Amino acid sequence: MNLGKFQQIDLREYWGNEATDFTPWLAKEENIAILSETIGIDIEVEDTEVSIGSFKADILGKDRDSDNNKIIIENQLEKSNHDHLGKIITYASGVNASVIIWICSKITEEHRQAIDWLNEHTDENINFFAIEIELWKIDDSNPAPRFNIICRPNEWAKTTRVRAEPKVLSGTKSLYLEYWTYLFDYFNQRGTCFSLRKPAARTKDIYKINIITRGFSIVLFLKSPGIGCDLWIEGDNTKKAVFKLKEEKEIIDKEIGKELYWEEPEEKFSAITVCREENGNIEDREQWEEITKWLKKYAELLYKTFSERVKNLKL
Repeated sequence: MNLGKFQQIDLREYWGNEATDFTPWLAKEENIAILSETIGIDIEVEDTEVSIGSFKADILGKDRDSDNNKIIIENQLEKSNHDHLGKIITYASGVNASVIIWICSKITEEHRQAIDWLNEHTDENINFFAIEIELWKIDDSNPAPRFNIICRPNEWAKTTRVRAEPKVLSGTKSLYLEYWTYLFDYFNQRGTCFSLRKPAARTKDIYKINIITRGFSIVLFLKSPGIGCDLWIEGDNTKKAVFKLKEEKEIIDKEIGKELYWEEPEEKFSAITVCREENGNIEDREQWEEITKWLKKYAELLYKTFSERVKNLKL
């Protein structure tokens, strides 16, 4: 077997100009989905080259999981500099953004320290990402982008601070928040394939933990008395996607080690579910470790089993 050789390509060979080449490329749905998967936030692009005062932000978007969370993306096909650091703060304040993403060819050490400092000293609702983009190809293949996260929100510090702040929550919501925080720590301390969202606002009985690709997500649920994991399928191609995936149902069940429940697809939603046989009660904290161990195992199995299948679907 002959193996190919990785070759890194200069970004300017493919995108000559940030505003006219790179920003329109990134704003396309199939490309913003790559960034969404990398950072674990389902980004919907609202507009490009958005005027904010006398400047223009490259991309303005929102978090699909929370319509109130605005996202600013600033692109720089070169090494990070002070000018763009100032711009991302200006843009974030101008639209009251919750997520600020700075994409460069190289994040310098001083700017890495600056983004880490911002994450440590802003409240739990403000999140800064510094990301390096690379282009790679194998022999004569088409180039492929790779986003590398250099800085991300300091989830542990912010979550700890949130716990210490007084909150007025109902008993049920408070319990969900406490449990999802426990699960968040459990996953991260043991290593996981997922890029988890901080659970500060997770006061519901479901927790979307990972986006495989646009329209496909891994979701945990605590719907008393049932506990389990879903693959959510959302969008215009839901029925077609379920039909194609179900062609491999027997193989998929064997890979998971359990028979999955395939929900009859609605117009734009369906779910493929694995349930825990034992009923669980998160009011009993002594059960948390066993429940979370089970959720981690089967969430990661769902991801491993479906990730390549859904990415290769031709819809």
